[in-house]
Amino acid sequence: MADRTRDRPRAETVAPLAEPPEISGRDVVAYLRMHPEFLDRHPEALRVLRPPTRDLPAEGGEGVLDFQHFLLERQRRDLIRINGEHRALIATTRGNLASQGRVHKAVIAILAASSFEQLLQIVTTDLAVLLDVDIVTIGVESAATPSGRLPVHGIHLLKAGTVERLLGAERDVLLDADLQGDPGLFGGGAGLVRSQALMRLRFGRGAPLGLLCIGARRPGRFHPGLGTELLGFLARVVGIPIAQGLTPPRQA
Repeated sequence: MADRTRDRPRAETVAPLAEPPEISGRDVVAYLRMHPEFLDRHPEALRVLRPPTRDLPAEGGEGVLDFQHFLLERQRRDLIRINGEHRALIATTRGNLASQGRVHKAVIAILAASSFEQLLQIVTTDLAVLLDVDIVTIGVESAATPSGRLPVHGIHLLKAGTVERLLGAERDVLLDADLQGDPGLFGGGAGLVRSQALMRLRFGRGAPLGLLCIGARRPGRFHPGLGTELLGFLARVVGIPIAQGLTPPRQA
């Protein structure tokens, strides 16, 4: 009887997966010698390395210290600090660019107002959306006792001296990171305000001073370390058309 096992196909032998060769310390040292710039390209590696400590002979007496260990630890701490400052700088730069874009859109909307009433509508309503805040109001000082809003919708009356009391004689922008909103500045929306930016409004020589008040419900939205150039520019842009609208027309 013929042996049929010869005609059967042999089962293929599957070779077991070879484990990756273990990297020895000698391999690591050799690689670093071939790539001396490795730590320059990958400084984060220093954070996972533990500097060696050595028991030095006390030839000069007791208390001899290994300064190499301290130097490496200091370099590692400095690297962590520098990386943190770098990330903070990037975040600040991105935030400033976003704020700049919002202010530019707000300025364009203000310049596009076709009437004084529309200007006030844009400033007190649309500006909050454009600037990504919760409330924007305008306050104008009055020698009379403040009684709420002016006849012109959108402008609050402020007691005479309020602007100088809040901003001082020299400052044009005040930023507060965490506070309770003032109803005298924000009216019925004061309960929303936990952070604010107050900007001086000038309406011309002899005219009363005013405030552009921006409030946000998130504490820290405005803080003393924030740049004020854009906010000051926005206040100047707002103040010019309002001054023109508040000035009565000259009679012929």
